[in-house]
Amino acid sequence: YGKNTIKFLRLKREGKKHFVKEVEVCTHLRLTSAHEYLEGNNAAVIPTDTIKNIVLVLAKKNGIQTIEQFAIDICKHFMTTFCQVAYVKTYVQEVPWQRLQENGVPHIHSFICVPEGIRFCEAEQCKNGPLVVFAGIKDLKLMKTTLSGFEGFHKSEHTTLPERNDRILCGELFCKWSYGECKDFDFDCIWYMNKVRECVIEAFSGPPDCGEYSPSYQKTVNSIQMLILSKVSQVPSFHAPRRALAHPCLGNDIDVFLCSSQVLIPVEAPYGSCTCTLGRKRFLAA
Repeated sequence: YGKNTIKFLRLKREGKKHFVKEVEVCTHLRLTSAHEYLEGNNAAVIPTDTIKNIVLVLAKKNGIQTIEQFAIDICKHFMTTFCQVAYVKTYVQEVPWQRLQENGVPHIHSFICVPEGIRFCEAEQCKNGPLVVFAGIKDLKLMKTTLSGFEGFHKSEHTTLPERNDRILCGELFCKWSYGECKDFDFDCIWYMNKVRECVIEAFSGPPDCGEYSPSYQKTVNSIQMLILSKVSQVPSFHAPRRALAHPCLGNDIDVFLCSSQVLIPVEAPYGSCTCTLGRKRFLAA
């Protein structure tokens, strides 16, 4: 049990220059006994309102250097403070605020929300077990208007999908990777300097002057994983579900997708999806 959707803004002031972190936190606990379920005995139950207050106090006390470190701080607090806690899991996602710039000059206290994918992380720990950290990006919407196809697939009496060697490919990506056991990682350095988000975009789109052909959703997802594992040594495994937004049946032999039978409508349901998990041999064996 736990508290979901704890939303708040942490403002840090350094003279005239301000820094912001707006996050949403979900923290869940599992206790060593089930008396509250079986007998209605709440003696060991930490109220969810208390969970919320602890999250807010930790944000004020420690700040939010990175969302990964904040998730670690929350897990460590519950695991070391309450003897009745057997397991804790914390999810943190960050609102994508970016500092405004004017003529290349960063503004000291104004920001703009740029939803080019949402950064998130998870930390979890069992009693007497290692603290494990995950990170990822979600709601990253990408589209390529050519160099995508789908051919040679299995056909049956129920198949109506035509083969295409040139189609529009549009997807909403959810990518999650593991850092394994918690160590002294510079999470921001991995995120910004190794540019995980840029790796996703590069593998999806290919070189800017010519692109790269995608024979299937699955191959593109695997290419994203391979590129990140090759560039970011701290990531031992990578999980990448992906959903198709635009209808892939439409060929690319027309230019205007507006009306009549030439309509391209992204729909919420039903939608195609594929999932793939890729990892380094040592990590998967462990």
